[in-house]
Parts: sequence; structure tokens; C-alpha cells
Amino acid sequence: MPTETDVPVKLSPVEAIKDNSRQLRGTIAEELAQDSDHFNEQNKQLIKFHGSYQQDDRDERKNRSKEGVGKYYIFMVRCKMPGGKMTAAQYLAIDDLASKYANDTIRLTSRQGIQFHGVLKSNLKATIAGINECLMSTLGACGDVERNVMAPPAPFANPVYRQLQEYADAIAQHLAPRSGAYHEIWLNGKAVETASGVTVHPSGTNGDGQVGEEPIYGKVYLPRKFKTGLALADDNLTDVYAQDLGFLADVHNNQIAGFDVLVGGGMGMTHGNANTFPYTGKHICHIQPDQVVQAAEAVIKLFRDHGNRGDRKRARIKYVVESWGVDKFREVLATYLPFPLVLPKDIEVKKFPLWLGWHAQGDGKYFYGVSVENGRIRDVGDQKQRLALRTLVQKLRPNIRITPMQDILLCDLPESAKAEIEALLTEHGVTLPGRVSLPRQHSMACPAIPTCPLAISEAERTLPHIIDELDAELTKLALDKETISVRMTGCPNGCVRPYQSDIGIVGRSGDKYTLFLGGNVLGTRLNFQFKDLVPQQDIVPTLRPVLTAYKNQRAVGEGFGDFCHRLGLEGLTQFAS
Repeated sequence: MPTETDVPVKLSPVEAIKDNSRQLRGTIAEELAQDSDHFNEQNKQLIKFHGSYQQDDRDERKNRSKEGVGKYYIFMVRCKMPGGKMTAAQYLAIDDLASKYANDTIRLTSRQGIQFHGVLKSNLKATIAGINECLMSTLGACGDVERNVMAPPAPFANPVYRQLQEYADAIAQHLAPRSGAYHEIWLNGKAVETASGVTVHPSGTNGDGQVGEEPIYGKVYLPRKFKTGLALADDNLTDVYAQDLGFLADVHNNQIAGFDVLVGGGMGMTHGNANTFPYTGKHICHIQPDQVVQAAEAVIKLFRDHGNRGDRKRARIKYVVESWGVDKFREVLATYLPFPLVLPKDIEVKKFPLWLGWHAQGDGKYFYGVSVENGRIRDVGDQKQRLALRTLVQKLRPNIRITPMQDILLCDLPESAKAEIEALLTEHGVTLPGRVSLPRQHSMACPAIPTCPLAISEAERTLPHIIDELDAELTKLALDKETISVRMTGCPNGCVRPYQSDIGIVGRSGDKYTLFLGGNVLGTRLNFQFKDLVPQQDIVPTLRPVLTAYKNQRAVGEGFGDFCHRLGLEGLTQFAS
């Protein structure tokens, strides 16, 4: 069977846009200066590399169409934050920007970043400049480059957690785009050093005078986006098996002895296209701790040279791994590595902690994890989570960590802070972590409608109601103490990794969804399609007989996803209504 790179292909139009972009400049600066509300198609693609997506408010489409008015264009702006780290001052600056330029909400992402929604083109430069003023960046948060590098967010004082954060910073710095276009366009040519130490000068490659050079990416960058995450056997909060490139630490005596390198994870697929599918990363090799950055560069370069540049639906590294097979992938990767390839140890993931609530850091200080439903920090009615968090950050000045489950950790706190935090959260109508149901704690949804142009169904605005129904059903069945992960997306691209969860809900058509069962909380395997075209109001009723069977037939200690996996689709078919 031909592999991804055996068959000559016609390059996708995006490849031509990148080729002619002058290292991501295009005519973005010229269009920014124009009195218009959106960019042309070429610059629409290029601004992704700068950390923004051009969108339109889909709630406004019908009304504006009736009135004969065009789309209401808005922009999403994303912060790139290795390991999800930020200071109190940075959080407060982000909160100010949300009020000034966005839609009065802060959106925590499933990759430990922050997004603004509803930014107008006229405010785009000011928003990005404001982010950089607080020593953060949007460069490479989107586009065909290394995206935000993830790491376990818990701020424990032990060396393992600290080192994983340091590795995330090192990978992010090494694989950041070197073009000076970002600073020329958004910062008037000023070089800015970010909180993670990444300095990019307007002149090109980190100030070395090579104008416009991209020593790692080359002229046309990568075939598609690339996602990297670090994890521990006892802390897979980053979902290492969903990463294009994963580093799973081998820990002995509280020290990192090495890493298994996993390649090929990815959740995106297209309904009705059998050539696209979710895939879990494969254990490729084992490396020493000081080889992390070199290994990351080697895998990136392999993808650059061998990824599919014709069909963007198959332009992820997972298709190279699947098409070649692990043995051939190892053989080719060995030619990119500056050290001998060593076979992996097949380290096994064992835990998926959320780190909600109160925890000792091990240095005399504490951190407090606040559950943020679907990552949307906002004030609605009597529930004023945004105001509560701003007040706490202003008063306590904690360092902040964003988790891959879209929650927020307030770090480096004195022991006396717990009572104050919980009193203030309660006063502002915020449910304390221990009172949030287990399925809600383990749920995630993508933004979907009204902002994402790819969404075909609701997700973020619908999942809370589904969890309400599910919680009620689990309480009736006396299953409310069971940990069940639920992830929902408005399209099959799988941004919140729904194909690994116990229950995956994926937008199919309007108010209809595809239900997936049989993944697990640990994120170590894919689930399978249980039923297609399920109306939103029928999702929990469709799950009811399966949940009832789980209650009556499960093995001791068996999770819901494990039960579904054991029975398989054929075994569960008897419960499909």
C-alpha cells in the first residue's frame, strides 16, 4: 500500500500561501491599516501563525442575511503559554483585555492556553500588543508550527514537576517561529522577551542577522499544526496519547531518568471520510533527559519533510506513523536523531489527577484548584466567577497555572488562604470544587457555535444541560460516586479530545450527535462509535440502558468506559434503543 510520501500530490492552496508569504508577512500590515472588518483569504490563513483566527458571529448570520448585510466578522486571539504558567499581574492584564477588547469572558483552552473571543479587526493589533506588554505572546499559538507545549500544571516543589515545566519552556523556545514578521506587524518592530524566555528580534533568527530564516521549519513551515505534551505515569493530565509528540517521563527516586517518546497522537477526523480517524500516539523510542529538545527537533523535521502537503485532512504526523508503521517510522527517525535510537520502555500511564481543591506544594505553600466549566470564566447572574477570581488574584497575588481540563490553579498560597478563598467563591456564587459532580469535573466542551466556523452543532452552550441530566440519572442509579469522563465537540475535529473519554459526544448535523463509548479517564485508549445521529434531547435517554447495565453487570472496580470496552459494540448493541 502506498505511504503518505510515496505518491506525488498536488500541493494544497495553503502551501502556496505560505510559500509566497515572505515568512508570514503577507500583506497583513497593509490590511490592518485599511478600514475593513476582515482579511482576504491569504492573510486569513497567515494570521493563524500570529495567534488569531478570523471568524464570524454565527448567531448574527440569519438576521444579517435577512437584512441583506454581510457577516459580522470577529476574531479569536490565543495566548501561547508553555505549561499554562502565568503571574498574578499577567492574569489581571488578561482580565483587563477581556473587558476592553473581547466579550467580557476569558476562555481557558484544553491546551493550557487562553483565548479571547469577539475581538474586532480594528482592535486586533491593540489586543496582541497588550498581551505582549505583559510578557506573554500569541506567536505560534495557531498555524502550521509547534503549538502550545503542555506540561503537568501542579506546582509541586519536587524536581520532577519543576523539570517538566522547564522542558516545556525549552521546547517552546527552540521551536518558536524565528521570522521577524510578528514583531514587525504587531509590535512595531520591537523585540520582546516572554515570561518563558523566548526572545525574537525583528531582524530574524533570534537576533543573529539571518533575516527571514527559519532554520527548523524552512520556507513553508510544517504541513499542519503540531502539538507536544509532557506527562508522568502518575499524572497524565496532558493526555500524552493525544499528542503529535509526547514525552512520558521515566521517574526513579523522584528524579527523571529518561522519557519514552510517543509520536502520532491526534483526534481530528471528518465524518464520512474513512481516510481520516483519531489515533493514539505510539511508543517510538526512549531518550535521556538531556536529549528532549534534540528529539523534538528531529520529529518536527521528519514531519516537515514527509508530512502530506496535498490533503490537509491527512496532513498530520499520525498518518505518517499509521501509513509507514512503527518500524519504518523508527528507521527514518533514526536518520534525524543526533544520537542512537533506543527502543522504548513502554511506560504505563496510571493516574489522571485534576488537582481541584486544596493541596500542599511541598515547600510550605499551597495551591487551590478551581473548577471552570468548559473553561469559560465569566459573570452570569448570581454566578460571578470572573469577579471572584479577579478579586482573589488582586488580593492574594498567586501565581497561576491553567490545566488541560480547562481549570485554574491558584498557586504559592499561605495555609491561611484556604478559608478566605472558599468564602469569597461562595459569596460570588461559585460552586466549590468538592461540590461539583464527578462527571462535571471530568467534562470538557469546545467553544463551537457561535464562534467556530467549523462547528456543525452546539457544544459549550449545550454540555452543561446534558451534564445536569446525566447527574440526575446517575443519582437515580446510585452511580453518582463514579468517575465518568464526558467530552463534547461541535464537529469531528476533536479539539477537546472526545475520542478518548468514557463518553464522547461529537456534533453530526444540527442538533444531532454521534455517541462514542469505551474510552477511559486515563486517556490511554480510543472509544468506539456507539450510535449515530442522536438528537441532543435523546443523548442521556440513549445512555440510560447502558448505565443501568453497568450498574448491574460491572466487575469490581470497573470504570464505565472499561465496562463498555469489555462488552464492545456488539455487546452493547442490545442496549441501543
